[in-house]
Amino acid sequence: MRFLYSTLLRLGIPLYFVRLLARSISEPLYRSDLAGRLGYGRQQAARDCVWVHAVSLGETRAAEALVKAMRELDPGMRLLLTHGTATGCEAGRQLMQPGDLQAWLPLDTPGAVKRFLRRHRPSLGVLMETEIWPNLVHYARRERVPLVLANARLSERSLRKGERWRRLLRPAVAGIDQTLAQTDDDAYRLRKAGARQVRVMGNLKFDMTPPPKLLARGLEWRQRLSRHVVMAASTRNGEEWPLLEAWINVPAPRPLLLIVPRHPNRFDEVARLVERSGLRLRRRSEFGESPPPDAELADVWLGDSVAEMPMYYGMSDVALLGGSFAPLGGQNLIEAAACGCPLIMGPHTFNFADAAQMARAAGAAHRVQSIQEGVKAAVVMATDQRRNDWVERALAFAAAHRGAARRMAEAALRQRNAGSGAESQP
Repeated sequence: MRFLYSTLLRLGIPLYFVRLLARSISEPLYRSDLAGRLGYGRQQAARDCVWVHAVSLGETRAAEALVKAMRELDPGMRLLLTHGTATGCEAGRQLMQPGDLQAWLPLDTPGAVKRFLRRHRPSLGVLMETEIWPNLVHYARRERVPLVLANARLSERSLRKGERWRRLLRPAVAGIDQTLAQTDDDAYRLRKAGARQVRVMGNLKFDMTPPPKLLARGLEWRQRLSRHVVMAASTRNGEEWPLLEAWINVPAPRPLLLIVPRHPNRFDEVARLVERSGLRLRRRSEFGESPPPDAELADVWLGDSVAEMPMYYGMSDVALLGGSFAPLGGQNLIEAAACGCPLIMGPHTFNFADAAQMARAAGAAHRVQSIQEGVKAAVVMATDQRRNDWVERALAFAAAHRGAARRMAEAALRQRNAGSGAESQP
């Protein structure tokens, strides 16, 4: 199965690079170091580096807490940080220190993976959340690179999908030396998928600290506005138009609607949807350090910037959770709580089921069944005098579950010292 998988990947390499170049039209970073996507390159990580793979923005933000904890335990640690997306790469730059290296994770073909591992020779590989690639795991074991799956999660839906490819995926899951799961339910499903040495450690995202300057800027913008703000956070394709249709029906005077799409390559598309709806639009990219006085006259602000979510949460009275109003599984809701922003989530949060349940139980989030119901609830919550109580509950919920970063860092560094059980092979 792995041979067949590898053959199909090799045949698809031309299409893979066409896709990268197409994405680079809106996100130029995808054009950088194309050779690195196949494991080639002259740069080499520091000797005995710790390799952390965080595919995209959310995983990179979670990895920040883990990297910080590992550096506290091992101040001389050198980091090799890899990504698969431009947003992850941009966010990862702030984790770099002298002697560290940032790179793309190569395509999961045997040649690309072997070139990558033999060039950098990390002493430990930490894969974030769900990043299990069959050839990557196979050749890491050949090269005796111990692997840890950190902040690991697996939904029931993903487990069922994985069963269709169990002959390919099960050996890869079993090839991970240690799996550090977020919850008991994740641990149970990961064991069913073939994981070994599974331990429950909590969720790294509770250890994420919102950058104080960004959060303070958001709170400052909020104080300047004479209107309440409802945010649609990390929206996905198919969610914005129903949101806009529901927003048009909100009686005047409406709060300001702030839409922050999940993917930067959709900023212009969402802007066109707002203009098509007839609502007046202003874009964050037009503002510079602060919004001009006439920006408040708009009906909708588009958050078309990267890595400013804490600022957006800081300026919002309440947020609608993107990805939860279409069957997409939701997005990270812990960041909103850490910023003190009450949250309204739709019916689809299967990717973050335990966090959603805990947030709801703690009074940090409210569940609705449709975007229309969500808009009504958000407008009420934004103007309700009890909002300060919801803010306090959100902050308390985020603070109550911290500590996973230290636990995972200790476990990962112990695995590095223990090494891998695999034998080195040519």
